[in-house]
Amino acid sequence: MTTLHDLAEYADSLLETETTPDYPGALNGIQLENRSEIRGIAAAVDFSTRAINGAIATRANLLVVHHGMFWDAPASIEGASYRRLRLLIENDIAVYSSHLPLDRHPTFGNNVLLAKQLGLTPSGTFAAFQGVSTGVSGESEIQTAALTEQARKFAKEHGSEVRTTLIGSNRRTKRWAVCTGAGASTETLKEAREKKIDTLIVGEGPHWTAVYAEENELTIIYAGHYATETLGVRALAEHLGAKFGIPSSFVSAPTSF
Repeated sequence: MTTLHDLAEYADSLLETETTPDYPGALNGIQLENRSEIRGIAAAVDFSTRAINGAIATRANLLVVHHGMFWDAPASIEGASYRRLRLLIENDIAVYSSHLPLDRHPTFGNNVLLAKQLGLTPSGTFAAFQGVSTGVSGESEIQTAALTEQARKFAKEHGSEVRTTLIGSNRRTKRWAVCTGAGASTETLKEAREKKIDTLIVGEGPHWTAVYAEENELTIIYAGHYATETLGVRALAEHLGAKFGIPSSFVSAPTSF
C-alpha cells in the first residue's frame, strides 16, 4: 500500500523541494490530499480540467503537474475553480506539483531532458534564480539550422511550433543554453551575454527579446512553453510509478503556446 504522503516524501527528497527556491505561488509538493492509497499516477504539464479528466479516464488518483493549482493571489473558489475542485474531491484525486525543483533536476529535469532530445550534451548550468541554476548549457559544433529543425520536430509532436531569430545557412551553434518555459527574460539574456552564448533554446519570451536577439547576434529558438515542459513531469511520473509499483500515464493537453 502506497499513501500519498509516502510518495510525496520520496518525491520531495528526490527533487530537493525544501531547498530549491521558487516563485511565491508555486507551492511545490502536495497541493491537495486524498483519502485512499495511490493506485495510479497521471502526469500533466498544467493543472486544468483536461488534466483532471485525463486522470479520471485512466483511474489515476494522483495528478502530478508542473504548473500547479496556485499561482496568483488568493481568489474565491467559484466558477471554473469550483468545478475543478469538485471533480478532484468527488473522484478522490490528490495533486502534487513541482515547478523549479523539476526544471533543475539533473535526471528528470525539463532542461536536461530537452537538451538530450535535441542531441545536445550539457556540461554547465544556466538560468540562475536566487542562487540556484535551473537551466543547462554546453558547447557544440552543430549547424544552427539543423538544431532548429530538431526543435521544430519536437515542438510539432507536442502541439507547438518553433519560432527563431538569426538562423542563416552557415551559422553554427558553438555555445548554447536551454531554459524551458518562459525562458527568454531580462535575466537570462543578460546571463547569455555574460557567458557568450550564441544560441538560446527556450519555450517562449516577450516580443522584445526577438528584437534584442537580432541586435546582439543571438539565435533564440522558441520551441513552445507547453512543449518544452512535457518531458520532466512525464519522466517523474514514470519514475514514481516504477519505484512504487503503480501504473502511470501522461495526459496530453497542449495549449499551442
